[in-house]
Amino acid sequence: MSTPRIEHVNVTVSDPERAARLMTSLFGWRERWRGAARDGGYTIHVGSDQHYLALYTGGIAYSADDFAKGQPLNHIGVEVDDLEAIEKRVVAAGLKPFAHADYQPGRRFYFLDPDGIEYEVVSYR
Repeated sequence: MSTPRIEHVNVTVSDPERAARLMTSLFGWRERWRGAARDGGYTIHVGSDQHYLALYTGGIAYSADDFAKGQPLNHIGVEVDDLEAIEKRVVAAGLKPFAHADYQPGRRFYFLDPDGIEYEVVSYR
């Protein structure tokens, strides 16, 4: 029996097109699928062959309160090989890296996407 793993995370965003462009430009992921989703929504899947983010929007208008930090998601962690290269892409995308830290066993920083969803970028190299 194989070890269970997270195959995808489905997160609500205000604009799946914008979120997909950001994820592909930051992490080099590819679009795996797009189409209609439940409750009149729309989803774009971006990631690798092994895992992905499902970027979902419903058929409603969202407010800033809908994306309040930690309700219920605290952050999405993304492991990378080259932390500095990804940080440069984050800055080039107009986003602000923060909370840099070296810790056992790696290094990390965080950023907020345009919806205020927090990402932790970590490297163990």
